[in-house]
Amino acid sequence: MQNDGYTSLGRFIDLLLDAICVVDKSGRFEFVSAGAERIFGYTSDEMIGMQVLDLVLPEDRERTLAAAEEIMAGRYQLDFENRYVRKDGSIVDILWSARWSEEYQQRVAVARDITKHKLAERRQAALYEISEAVHVAEDLLSLYSHIHQIIAKLLPAENFSIALYDQDVNQLDFPYSVSVTDKTSAHIGNINYFAEQIIQTGESLLFCPMSNTLSSPLNSTVKDSHISWLGVPLKLHKGVIGALIMLSTPGSRTYTSQDCELVEFVSSQIAFAIERRQMLARLEQIALYDQLTHLPNRELFYDRFQKALSRSHRESSYFSLLYLDLDKFKWVNDTYGHGVGDLLLQITAQRLLGCVRASDTVARFGGDEFVILLERVDSAHNTLLVAHKVLEALNQPFELTEQQLYVFPSIGVALYPEHGKDEQQLLSCADAAMYKAKKNGGNRIELGYHGLRGKHVEVFTS
Repeated sequence: MQNDGYTSLGRFIDLLLDAICVVDKSGRFEFVSAGAERIFGYTSDEMIGMQVLDLVLPEDRERTLAAAEEIMAGRYQLDFENRYVRKDGSIVDILWSARWSEEYQQRVAVARDITKHKLAERRQAALYEISEAVHVAEDLLSLYSHIHQIIAKLLPAENFSIALYDQDVNQLDFPYSVSVTDKTSAHIGNINYFAEQIIQTGESLLFCPMSNTLSSPLNSTVKDSHISWLGVPLKLHKGVIGALIMLSTPGSRTYTSQDCELVEFVSSQIAFAIERRQMLARLEQIALYDQLTHLPNRELFYDRFQKALSRSHRESSYFSLLYLDLDKFKWVNDTYGHGVGDLLLQITAQRLLGCVRASDTVARFGGDEFVILLERVDSAHNTLLVAHKVLEALNQPFELTEQQLYVFPSIGVALYPEHGKDEQQLLSCADAAMYKAKKNGGNRIELGYHGLRGKHVEVFTS
């Protein structure tokens, strides 16, 4: 087939909104109809001789090459989709129909621009996923990670940060930030400035290499780099609560106005999701945590106890309980006042947390009573080691009233399944052992009854 033939054929196909493309065996354009300029941004003459893969979005090149090999093997393609980078840098979604001509050793394909349709699909999918994320996220950090994953489906987001602004205290924080390259990490110091600009103006910012769209210090820092910046405000009815910030990686494509519009479309839903999860977190804090010590309360402890019980049944593992209260706590309250008593409880809570692992639970049951759930403890010996650690920590003086006060604990210990196989048995056993320790003078550890009967074992420390 000769170019003269293409010229004659072109008179009839130049009116098509779709583009007709002929590609040789090496993957270069041999013929492109006039419709290609509307789709790719290049004129037909510019595209002749160009490698097809050079125009394909890098993320789609591998599967595009695989599809081309299938076509050249004689398999007719009717609905292959991929993305191309237009001459102006924007991304276009293409639906292809293609077949291989063995006689002319060419691929003949029809390209249709489906960008608007795919953009609408991605927007709606993102909105739905963001809405769902509020319900499935266990906490705020989990929600931030979900948001990152959702944005990453829309555009490159390897380097992604969420900045939140507290208007009441005029404070900017970054509760979530991911950076994948050392070179990009060098620019992290500028993210604070970038976020401030977005939050102050309430406007999105798109900053590309060699552009002059942003004032110093960021402009002078990155103008010669190969990194582009995209930032979008998170707006609610009460104002801007933060910003989403992305940095391209060196060598990857720069962000475009199309990317900016896409993130802007979902930003309101993201802002609402963050506000809702923050509200839920506050309610959970009130409902499940002691407001004085910020330790889990009874309700949260019972929930974690049941999970530990189920896990132990499933894994045939063990756990233990320490039940303790503070000897002469009432005397501290009566002598020095409830303010000092409250401070004593707060310091006690921090010391207890310092004695256990992050996987364990320290809860306040009320007054001066605390319970510690030690998960996956394989012996009474290891449980008693922790109990001794607690005893030693609470034997240290408390600096409360410009003098040193000594307030000692009584500690009861119960082991699962040795001292009980359910919540009531284990707590009763540990509680009884604690009162036994107090009755015997306090500042000591008592180990509960074996199987709730038999010999009682005592461990004394003072």
